[in-house]
Amino acid sequence: MSHASITTPAGQRPPGFKGFLTRLTVISTLGGLLFGYDTGVISGALLYMRDDLAMSTSEEAWVVSSLLFPGAAFGALLGGRIADALGRKRSLLVCAAIFLIGAIGCAVAPDVALMVVARIFLGFGVGAAAVACPLYLAEMAPADRRGRMVTINELMIVTGQLLAFAINALLAVVISDTHVWRIMLGVASIPAIILLIGMLVLPESPRWFAARGRLDEARRVLSRSRSTEELEAEIAEIVQTTEVEGNARRHAWRALRENRWMRRLLYIGFGLAAVQQATGINTVNYYAPSILTQTGLGDQAALIATIGIGLTSVTMTIVGIWLLGFVGRRKMLMIGFSGVVGAQVVLSLVFLLPPSDAVSYVILAAMMLFVAFVQGFIGTVVWLLLSEIFPLAIRGLAMGLAVFVLWTVNASISYVFPIIVEGIGSTMTFALFAAVNVASLAFVIRAVPETKGRSLETLETDFRTQSIRTLTRRERLTGAR
Repeated sequence: MSHASITTPAGQRPPGFKGFLTRLTVISTLGGLLFGYDTGVISGALLYMRDDLAMSTSEEAWVVSSLLFPGAAFGALLGGRIADALGRKRSLLVCAAIFLIGAIGCAVAPDVALMVVARIFLGFGVGAAAVACPLYLAEMAPADRRGRMVTINELMIVTGQLLAFAINALLAVVISDTHVWRIMLGVASIPAIILLIGMLVLPESPRWFAARGRLDEARRVLSRSRSTEELEAEIAEIVQTTEVEGNARRHAWRALRENRWMRRLLYIGFGLAAVQQATGINTVNYYAPSILTQTGLGDQAALIATIGIGLTSVTMTIVGIWLLGFVGRRKMLMIGFSGVVGAQVVLSLVFLLPPSDAVSYVILAAMMLFVAFVQGFIGTVVWLLLSEIFPLAIRGLAMGLAVFVLWTVNASISYVFPIIVEGIGSTMTFALFAAVNVASLAFVIRAVPETKGRSLETLETDFRTQSIRTLTRRERLTGAR
C-alpha cells in the first residue's frame, strides 16, 4: 500500500507518525553529530598532534581553522546549491561520504600539509551538512513540531562535541602513545557510515518535490505525518507560494536582486550567523584544554575537565529545546546575549588571578557559565531561525550564504584567538568579546523577527506583505515631500 492511500479520521494524524518523525530526526541529525565531533575532537588531538607532527603555532592555527575556512565555509556556500539541485536527502548522502573519507584522511595524514588538506575536505562536508540538515528537518516537520525537531540538530552538534571530549579523555588515559590523536580523529568514520546507510531509507523533502511540480510525491511524504486536513492545507499553501514566486526558484540570484524584502531577510540571516559566532563560543570548544594547561593543569586533567564543558552544552541545549515550546525566539536570544556579556565579564576578571589548580577550576566554571548561555539560548535559536526565515525561492541559496558567513566568522575568530591572547592577554580578549556581544544584543532587538508558531508559507507571506507595506509607506512619505 502506498503512503498516498493512507486515510485517517478527521483531524487525526496517521498511526506511527511520531515514530516516523523520530527516525528521520535521529538519522538526519547524525550529520550534526559529526559536525560536533569533528569540530570538538581537535581540541584534545592538538595536545598530542603538535609534538607528533612537530607543529609550529601558525601550523596549529591552520589545522584548527582549515576545517572552518575554506572547508566548512565553502561547503556551506555550495551546499545550499547542492541541496536545491539534488534535494535535501541526496545532499546529506553526499555529506556522509565526505565525512567518511575525510575522517580516514585525517587519521592517516603523515604531515601537517596533508592534515590541512584532509581537514579542508572534511570541512566541506561539515559546511554542507550544516545547511542541508536544518533545511530537511524544517521542511519535513509539522509547524507545531518544527522548533523542537530542527533544534535536535543543535543537540546532536553539542552531543558530538561532548562525545569528542569524552573519547579524547578516555583514549588519553588508556593509550599512553603520542599517536593516540589518530584514533581520536578516526572514530568519526563510525557515525558517518550509519548516516550513509540511514539516509537511504528516508524520503525526500515534500517542499523540494513541490517546488518541481511533483505534487503527488510531496503529498505522499506529507501523508506520513499530517492529518488529512493538515495535508490539504499545507499542499494548498505550498502551491500558492510556488505560484506567487513563479520562476524565481530557478533564478534565486535574480529573485534576490529584484525583491528587496528577500534581501532584507538575507541580511538578517547574515547578522544572525555572525553574532552566533561572535559570542566566542568556539574559542572554548577548540582551545579549552590549551587554556587550562596554561593555567597549571596537566594534559590529562585538562582533557577530563573539558568534559564538564561538553556536559554543560548538552544539558543547556536540552533546556533550550524545552524552552522553545513556550518562549519566543527573540526573547530567547535577548536572554542569551545578556547572559553571555555577564559571563564574559566574569571570565575576563578571573584571568587576573595568579595561576594555580584552584584558579584553573574557577576559570573552567566561568567557561561553563558562558557556554550555558550560548547553548541554552543562542545556539538552539539561531540555527532554527536560519531554517525558518528564508522564502522557498531562495531557501537553499540563502541558507548556504548565511552559513558561509557563519563559518567564515568562526574560522577568523578561531585563527586569531591565540594570537590576540598572546598579544593583549586573556583578560582584555574576553572583555573585547563582551563588548562585541553588547552590539549583538542591540542587533537582535532591532532586526530579528519572531517566527514561533507559524508555518513556513505563512511566514513568507507575512514577510512579503510587511515589506510591501513598508515600501508603500516610504513612497507616500517621499511623494508628500
